[in-house]
Amino acid sequence: MKEKGFVQNGTAGNGVGFFENGISKKQKIISVYVQSTGSNVRVLDGGLQPVEIDGGLDIERSVCQYCAGDDGKCWQMHSNEIQESSRQGKPQIYRCELGLMFWVSPIYVDGKFSGALRGSGYVSPDAGGYGKFCNKAIPAQEFTSRVSAFPVGDVEKIESLAQMLLLCSESLSEGGGNYHEMFRVRHEQQASLSTLVEELRRKHPEGPVLLSYPLDKERRLISVLRQGDTKKAEGLLNEILAVLVFNNRDNFPYIQLRALELAVLLTRTGTNFISATAVENNARYLKQIQEAKSIEDLTGILHVIVENVAEQIVSFQGLPHASAMRKAELFIRENLTRKISLGEIAKIAGLSAPYFSTIFKEEMGENLSSYVNRQRVEKASKLLLETDLTLSEIAASCCFQDQSWFSKIFKSFTGISPGKYRRQGGPVSGLRSNTGE
Repeated sequence: MKEKGFVQNGTAGNGVGFFENGISKKQKIISVYVQSTGSNVRVLDGGLQPVEIDGGLDIERSVCQYCAGDDGKCWQMHSNEIQESSRQGKPQIYRCELGLMFWVSPIYVDGKFSGALRGSGYVSPDAGGYGKFCNKAIPAQEFTSRVSAFPVGDVEKIESLAQMLLLCSESLSEGGGNYHEMFRVRHEQQASLSTLVEELRRKHPEGPVLLSYPLDKERRLISVLRQGDTKKAEGLLNEILAVLVFNNRDNFPYIQLRALELAVLLTRTGTNFISATAVENNARYLKQIQEAKSIEDLTGILHVIVENVAEQIVSFQGLPHASAMRKAELFIRENLTRKISLGEIAKIAGLSAPYFSTIFKEEMGENLSSYVNRQRVEKASKLLLETDLTLSEIAASCCFQDQSWFSKIFKSFTGISPGKYRRQGGPVSGLRSNTGE
């Protein structure tokens, strides 16, 4: 069977890069797998070229090279299954027309596909009709005998062999992360998003309709994120993305722009609990979104942000004054409509005013006055979009001394004036206020 180059996502595979540094470790792992399972293993590099490691190649040597069915379909079959396995980060189990069973698992180097392991050595329970595949290189009877020599593999056994091969491919992968898990999670996220989009299409079969942006879900997302509930936050994120995708199926730039706004919203949620240095680190997420080429890319980045922010918030529990900071934060949010003093907030937190002021900046990442103003701007941004109150009325309700001061502070946080924010229906750049709970 002739192997060909592997093309994944429009680009060629990584060739033999993974195997350039020798095969001793690979040899040992493959040998243990073969000896313990009785299966055959074919090692393929990033271009789907076979790497000659002893591991039992009886399928290729005794059957496949005589099969008359290989007119390119066999290679395409293996290529497709390996590509899907690489995309999902988990094994793929399949069978050829002859009835031979195969299972594949990807190898990654620094997050990129760099090879694969392909197991074989069993036939499916319903295999049959072997004679028609003989290429007349050997008698049909002998060909049938060779194929029949392989044991029948039931579903449970093959699945177990595939999972064991996955452990081997994970061991052989190189880099700083668990890439198989990363790709598995990403695939699950995409599958969930696709299901939600399809549900919306079923609900609206009459044709394109413009659904309202789910601001309520956005607020719930921030709320559960502040509680460190990653699972609920990821579910809400996908519900928001489903509406964006449904409304803008052929407008990726717009989805990308809204994803950028959402990323800013999410990362600013984390600034309530982490140091200002972490805010600078979040810039790389925004850059990744700007460089994204697909919905899949955007979804993956946003889910990473949610996971990281949730972890940061959970880790906040370990700060020396976590309880005091939580009391202060809650008190501030509940009293944004009136003037509140440092002494008043410090008393609620159970600390002296000078000490509270110092530790607040250290543990919250910004000084108290900036934090209070930001919370008031976020409350004002919500009122601008959801009420008909005048700018002066909103300024008063958020405890700004006058409309002019309100406009100055609002613009310092959002980059635009309150009037423009209202006219355009919110932020249209990457700068977006946290519209909160």
